[in-house]
Amino acid sequence: MSDKIIEVKNLSKSFGDFEAVKDVSFTVYKGDVFGFLGPNGAGKSTTIRCMLSLIKADRGTINIFGQSLHEHRHDILARTGSIIEKPDFYKYLSALTNLEIFSRISGKPSTKKEIYAMLDFVGLSGREKDKVGGFSHGMKQRLGIAQTLLHNPDLIILDEPTTGLDPQGIIDIRNLILQLRSEKNKTVLLSSHNLSEIEIISNRMVIINKGRSIVEGSVSELLNSEELIVTLEVDNAISAQNITTKHFPKAQIASTEGQVLHLTISKTDVANLNKTLIENGVSVSSIESKRKLEDYFIKIINN
Repeated sequence: MSDKIIEVKNLSKSFGDFEAVKDVSFTVYKGDVFGFLGPNGAGKSTTIRCMLSLIKADRGTINIFGQSLHEHRHDILARTGSIIEKPDFYKYLSALTNLEIFSRISGKPSTKKEIYAMLDFVGLSGREKDKVGGFSHGMKQRLGIAQTLLHNPDLIILDEPTTGLDPQGIIDIRNLILQLRSEKNKTVLLSSHNLSEIEIISNRMVIINKGRSIVEGSVSELLNSEELIVTLEVDNAISAQNITTKHFPKAQIASTEGQVLHLTISKTDVANLNKTLIENGVSVSSIESKRKLEDYFIKIINN
């Protein structure tokens, strides 16, 4: 396994009587685009603020780059870039001037050539001298990513970077995040409440809910389970259940409701199940399937 970039263990943080983070643990490895997934209010932003030393955790440990955040805060933050919620800029100044200012503030000033290259990387070439006040939300997000790269950090932390974007803006930010890993060799932690977004661009993930870590692992392994939750709409649910039980003994019948049958079955058996039901006189009007983790996550959101 690659080097550990982030290691969070048993993190907890309360605000008065409200325990926002109760027991969060996860590990991010070098080269990951790591999905930090959970419904709104799960504790994602609080955890990230603890990781960036914006607030102090009550309990638990945070190690980044193999160092304790408590003991090596300055060194760690010097190697970390982040966007929390939305980036803020001086709207009456140009994109170039904004980045020049933030570059000087970072303590590691970039040359004008480097800033132009950064603007080109995020797709803002030709808009360098335009005032940021005239930028769309998506353009500001891309400028924010350029800002995070000014001091050439090894770790990028993005908190809900696609919120409020139109479909094209979402695609642009997704592509940028993938380029951060493939072209810039960055490790990225991406916070989101959207399972499909994490599936598209992350290689590893953790789900948190109500301040607790629920499950962590490879996105491909977690989302490509051999078992699917299948809903069949048929003309005779009882007959469909009996036929399924006879021919597919490993299938697990969840329930029958009128003309609807719910079951868990191997994804390789779904087509055969449809064929078998039809051959045995059951008319199938629709089949819907979803992965077990997807169903689990929906239940978390709806809690």
